[in-house]
Amino acid sequence: MTNIRGAVLTSSGSPRPWAASRPIEIRDLELQAPGPGELLVRIEAASICHSDLSVVDGNRPRPLPMLLGHEAAGRVEAVGSAADDGLVGRRVVMTFLPRCGACQACKTDGLLPCEPGTLANSAGTLMNGDVRLFHGSAPVNHHLGVSGFATHAVVDARSVVAVDDDVPADIAALLGCAVLTGGGAVVNAGKPAAGETVAVVGLGGVGMAALLVAVAEGHPVVGIDANAGKFPGATAAGAVECLTPQEALERGIRFLVVIECAGHPRAFESAYELTAPGGRTVTVGLPAPDARSEISPLTLTAEARTVIGSYLGSAVPSRDIPRYAQLWREGKLGLEALISATIELDDINEAMDALADGEALRQIIRFPAADPLSV
Repeated sequence: MTNIRGAVLTSSGSPRPWAASRPIEIRDLELQAPGPGELLVRIEAASICHSDLSVVDGNRPRPLPMLLGHEAAGRVEAVGSAADDGLVGRRVVMTFLPRCGACQACKTDGLLPCEPGTLANSAGTLMNGDVRLFHGSAPVNHHLGVSGFATHAVVDARSVVAVDDDVPADIAALLGCAVLTGGGAVVNAGKPAAGETVAVVGLGGVGMAALLVAVAEGHPVVGIDANAGKFPGATAAGAVECLTPQEALERGIRFLVVIECAGHPRAFESAYELTAPGGRTVTVGLPAPDARSEISPLTLTAEARTVIGSYLGSAVPSRDIPRYAQLWREGKLGLEALISATIELDDINEAMDALADGEALRQIIRFPAADPLSV
């Protein structure tokens, strides 16, 4: 066992503001050495995402206590048996859905999430069913196989993708969730034709990532959001126009590719209404489990429309992360626009409030360099 420091969620659905109720506690924890096929990673940067928020507010029940954080990057310090020791010293991007490569879902080229990976994530374990985190003698559950809101993490080797050192840690962290999800909704699921306009409904972190990737791929982008306060940032990121859903519907605008990133049933309905005959509505938002939307099934048939669900942007991380890293390297993918603030780990409850209030895209926790852990 080695000692680390991390952000542990002790209760879901606590009253807001969380800055007062403080459901996330910063604790000293014990971390086991990596087992077979696992890596010890020193976390350099971690980003706060709605998938973290959904556990805090209770929309996504998870086993507690849980060390949160899934959008992160760091350096490999040690490997367990049967893991590639060539990764030691490399910067890696964490991905919250590991792929076993053998199940039927893994053979769908990103369309379906890995079955063993999904089961492990739901159980709060690593891929082999084990837990490596402890508080005293009590186990602490892993968040989506990563638990990146900590100084160090032990992860399955299938939960990381190595990147070169020229990709800074805060940019690398964004590649593992926001960019995979938003960008993948465009390139893997929506598949717009060359130069075709893409509409993005919901201009939060994932929506803005979708916008940035679509722009990088040469597509005009129209940003759609009920909050007009998000329009200046979207315009600066390359949107050719920004509208509220009501404005877009009143003008009768329709698009062949519409990406819904808000995770709200009304946003999905707006995205569907904005889709032209023959077009594709791609949804990556994660609403509450009991949320419901209404659409006309007649339009699916009569207008030959398609609704596409895209989890993690229908991504294959080992294929897609290098692609996005190269677009950033070439100056085409301005991911810096996603970073709203840099915060300390101790400010995690306040950061969750800011995200819930729509005040932030991505808040980055940067961890200082430290001596390697002994394992």
